[in-house]
Amino acid sequence: MEQQCWITTEPLEIEEVTKRVIRREAGAVNTFIGTVREFTKGKRTLFLQYETYKKMAEKKLEQITKEIEQQWPSAEVAIAHRIGRLEITDIAVIIAVSTPHRNDSYEASRYAIERIKEIVPIWKKEHWEDGEEWIGDQKEVRPGVPLKEEIK
Repeated sequence: MEQQCWITTEPLEIEEVTKRVIRREAGAVNTFIGTVREFTKGKRTLFLQYETYKKMAEKKLEQITKEIEQQWPSAEVAIAHRIGRLEITDIAVIIAVSTPHRNDSYEASRYAIERIKEIVPIWKKEHWEDGEEWIGDQKEVRPGVPLKEEIK
């Protein structure tokens, strides 16, 4: 069986993620694709650098899929996140959710991206024309990169 959640340094392929959730009983497949944008809060971004504690991050992605399966029992989920240097328009994350009906796939997909930002230990360093800064968590609430010992 193919892995449903993974972290990679390789470019993400939409079809590779969506094929893991397509099935006969699903009438809807929702795909969320998060890309690197050029402007954030009025500052021009040159590129992003993502880092992670991979083992823990994949474990947390799996936790999110289990949470979704509890709330939407008919859902099938696949999540891939890229780390390393990402250029403008590169794909950083792909979430695919299949369900028998479209509303559940929309809701589960939105739930997945919000939970990723809340609990998955992935950090980004934004590189701008006039400097750079580590963004501590994906909700941008906590500055800096936490020590691995802090992630439990």
